[in-house]
Amino acid sequence: MKKGSTSIAVTNGKKRSLKKAILSNWQLYVMLLIPIVLTIIYKYIPMYGIQIAFRDYKASRGMLGSEWVGFKWFERFFSSPNCIRMIRNTVLLSLYSLLWSFPIPIILALLINQLRFKRFKRVVQTVLYAPHFISIMVVCGMIRIFLSPSGGLINLIAGTNIDFLSEASAFRTIYIASGIWQDAGWGIIVYMATLSNIDTTHYEAAKIDGASMFQRIRFIDIPELIPTVVLMLIMSAGNLMNVGFEKVWLLQTDLNKATSDVIAVYVYQQGIEQAKYSYSTAVGLFNTVVNIILLIVVNKLASKISEDVSFV
Repeated sequence: MKKGSTSIAVTNGKKRSLKKAILSNWQLYVMLLIPIVLTIIYKYIPMYGIQIAFRDYKASRGMLGSEWVGFKWFERFFSSPNCIRMIRNTVLLSLYSLLWSFPIPIILALLINQLRFKRFKRVVQTVLYAPHFISIMVVCGMIRIFLSPSGGLINLIAGTNIDFLSEASAFRTIYIASGIWQDAGWGIIVYMATLSNIDTTHYEAAKIDGASMFQRIRFIDIPELIPTVVLMLIMSAGNLMNVGFEKVWLLQTDLNKATSDVIAVYVYQQGIEQAKYSYSTAVGLFNTVVNIILLIVVNKLASKISEDVSFV
């Protein structure tokens, strides 16, 4: 009885302290309600519409009035002649983007962190950030100008007149290279914030012990970055199948479709242009499910690797 009374008293004490903490910081909890409500409205409530993927949706009949067809649209997608090509292009484009784009911000952050002139450091960071604020429409326009077969900068330098955007084999390189140029600088912000929290006495002690710049990076900077790198890798893997629709759509031509035909563009074409709402929803749902599976797998692998990796 005494133990039960003690546990009840402890529970009541915790409840009172929690209530007191909430009341003393009620303004913060009210502010927290705003993103929670927005997330529920724009992220969770629309999930009700997922059932369109399993119905023969007709706008005149409404969602519940449309006929239930089960996995008909999924079967149609998997049996379509371009299914394998679209999945392969989406996976390869995302995988190559992750493989080449992910390490660049880390390398840039490590190099910029070694700069000791603060003014020059800020100038370098600003120059690298700037491309991120250019719209995709403008970026694609610049790409078309630079790669133009008549007067394009790349052709002038190479002394050729090749229409690179008509070459299916060049599309992935163009997409990935332009993505690195535009987003690498913006990606260093998180890593720079992590590096800025390192105690400068560690660097001073390393210099006294005769450590070179590369040794300081290896034994001080990289271990501090590992948790952040793992977190960013997990977040990137969660969007592995979400290839940037706008850039692909703006750079796609009939001649490069062999490598540029991805799921995001196909969903747009089927759902918006041809009004096949159920079919496009089914394809989009398949894409989302694959993303969730990849996110879970990469999360498990990254957690395991982060525990085992040692830089000693």
